[in-house]
Amino acid sequence: MIETRYAYATDDQKHIEKLIDADPVMINHMVLPEGEYVPDHKANSLVHMIVVRGLLTLELGEQGPHTYERGSIINVPYDTFMKIRNEHREICEFFVVKSPSPRIYGK
Repeated sequence: MIETRYAYATDDQKHIEKLIDADPVMINHMVLPEGEYVPDHKANSLVHMIVVRGLLTLELGEQGPHTYERGSIINVPYDTFMKIRNEHREICEFFVVKSPSPRIYGK
């Protein structure tokens, strides 16, 4: 078997989980029930957020909040301040793809 299988949570509880942590890419999986959030932080790599369920509320830099629905892919530039949360009743689920891994930026 040459492939590697990665599993991620499939329930509706809050999850912030790192799935893959390799130099070319880091992939995180997030599940946010209503009112939950990710701690505010700056993007430590080139980031793509892929919304697969619900609505994601995102504030970047100095701009106001924007809401992105299922089927959206949002690109966030390196070093951008982010506020990520779920302000809606439906569960918000999304994947975060960082390429390259943040540790490459630290070299």
